[in-house]
Amino acid sequence: MTRYPIAIIGAGPAGLTAGYELVKRGIQPIVLEKADLVGGISRTEMYKGYRFDIGGHRFFTKVPQVEQFWHEILDKEFIQVPRLSRIYYQGKFYDYPLSLFNTLSNLGVFNSFLILMSYFQAKLKDRLKMTPEPETFEEWVVNRFGDRLYRTFFKTYTEKVWGIPCNQIRADWAAQRIQGMSLKRAVTNALFGSQNTKSLIKKFDYPILGPGMMWERAQELIEEKGGTVQLNTAVTRIERSGKHIKSITIEQNGEIQKIEADQFISTMPVTALLHRLDPLPPPEVLAAANGLKYRDFLIVSLIVNQDNLFPDNWIYIHSPEFKVGRIQNFKNWSAAMVPEAGKTCLGMEYFCSEGDDLWQRSDEDLIKLATQEAIALNIGVQPGDVEDGTVIRQYKAYPVYDGEYRQHLQVIQDYLETFENLQTVGRNGMHRYNNQDHSMLTAMLAVQNILGEKHDLWNVNVERSYHEEFTKEQWTTSKHKLVTDKLKLEESTVV
Repeated sequence: MTRYPIAIIGAGPAGLTAGYELVKRGIQPIVLEKADLVGGISRTEMYKGYRFDIGGHRFFTKVPQVEQFWHEILDKEFIQVPRLSRIYYQGKFYDYPLSLFNTLSNLGVFNSFLILMSYFQAKLKDRLKMTPEPETFEEWVVNRFGDRLYRTFFKTYTEKVWGIPCNQIRADWAAQRIQGMSLKRAVTNALFGSQNTKSLIKKFDYPILGPGMMWERAQELIEEKGGTVQLNTAVTRIERSGKHIKSITIEQNGEIQKIEADQFISTMPVTALLHRLDPLPPPEVLAAANGLKYRDFLIVSLIVNQDNLFPDNWIYIHSPEFKVGRIQNFKNWSAAMVPEAGKTCLGMEYFCSEGDDLWQRSDEDLIKLATQEAIALNIGVQPGDVEDGTVIRQYKAYPVYDGEYRQHLQVIQDYLETFENLQTVGRNGMHRYNNQDHSMLTAMLAVQNILGEKHDLWNVNVERSYHEEFTKEQWTTSKHKLVTDKLKLEESTVV
């Protein structure tokens, strides 16, 4: 049996952030990762020298300590990338953010007028208090944008992503992901340029070789400073005594080992965490865990014999007749992602669920489907241009915000908060559709909690002021306290 001061489950952004924050303070944790590559959903895959993301990952944040973290690790290896994306709907491409003349040209004056009237009708109902507090995604968007704009630009894409009707998705997801936007602001942006809305930034930082570069470097730094990052390692059992975690059992290459630690941080899917506890949680907690749902994801990476296909970083495919949901052009994120001159690498992204038709198709069939759709979408791919491809499947990519998730998650949250030496962080650790920076912030605050502070991790990415207005002065004070409090853990050593 081996003992560490802190054991971290998962080597995605949250897990590696926690690991790095600890080793900077002289504490050597162990980070355990089931996969053979760090970064989680923010990793960079490689196929025949071509690099591609599991979805695109912009490095943009309003959280100063996260931005400091990024540049501390990869300062000179960031490039600035101009943001360009469009929406494909009913055979036409719409600028996103909205461009007034492009949108009017595509929709026509009559349809544009009807969208505006629908918007004013929704606003009038809201002002007259004729609409109740929205409970579903559909109600939230209709109340804010009007029914016609909802059906034109929101409904089909959202249902493609989640695989369920919009009236079964909680309003929480819309409030979290579309916060701060309105039709009035969209028109203002179209006329006068972006007015500092987070979703409408015009450029962003990006590691020259993809986001995985950040997390591979974080792994190196953790190991250089005495920490351990162990890949291909599955956590099979988490032994507890009441509300205290005693040890975890891991399996690596068929070998079983037990690890003890004073504190534990978990980024694994919270549903899996609860089922690995021994003894198991109460029946009502397991029932809540079984009630949480996930959306899976696969990306078909196509190598195309074309130098320049289209200028966008990515394109949203709203038209329901296409199965692809989004297309990444990785050369437009960083030219270094594509090793051969005259070639382009496209990421055809499909939202699906484990066991459904798309998920079960062979790689050969998926490459054929993606090739056919790339040609039919009129994005510059011609018959015979696609010379190779590969498929990556990502389990549990998105926590689903269905009608029952909130009550299930509250039961789980109440239970997990009773543990004295266990914290869950990150997207899957909290079953929350966090951005990368929010996941990192939960990990940073978890480290602070271990060293004596008291932060409510479950409020990160819920109360906007908590993660957008955490001042540099507060962070400096926090860091000083971390250094003075770390002596609590320095007596723990690796056996």
